Amino acid sequence: MNASHPQGEGAAQASSSKGEIQFRTACPEDGPDVTELIANCPPLDTNSAYCNLLQCTHFADTCVVAERDGELVGWISGYRPPSNPDQIFVWQVAVNKSARGEGLGGRMLNELVSRPAVRGCTALITTVTEDNAASWAMFGGFAEKNGMTLSKAPLFEREKHFAGKHDTEWQATIGPLNT
Repeated sequence: MNASHPQGEGAAQASSSKGEIQFRTACPEDGPDVTELIANCPPLDTNSAYCNLLQCTHFADTCVVAERDGELVGWISGYRPPSNPDQIFVWQVAVNKSARGEGLGGRMLNELVSRPAVRGCTALITTVTEDNAASWAMFGGFAEKNGMTLSKAPLFEREKHFAGKHDTEWQATIGPLNT
């Protein structure tokens, strides 16, 4: 995964012992790298390359790319649901193995909620399977560090919505956001 994109609007930096991480909005050229990163981050569900490309274009302002030395090491895809535009839905958070253990997921969440495209949102929502301890820890840590609460409830159930082929997705609601 190599990306040599100039810093986009909203680019920010974070220090690391391994080098600086740059945050920026997504661009269409990120599509293949995003697809590869997600594929290398189980238990994330893989999306089609076309879906990832749409996220990098139509939803670029609510997606976060994290790069270190020109390599894509982190990704958040998100959007404001048309039926609830006062929320920001985080679809996926992916962190390359080389950047794990650095708190990158939480830093990307902070970057996302600071963006102009998220202004006016009162809650961050996402879905997580019950057994995804890493995601629960990241979202719980984000809520705690920012003085917010996290509540959860089943949203898409294994039998009812997934015909027994996928674990229940629990909706986590974090807020209130101060955007």
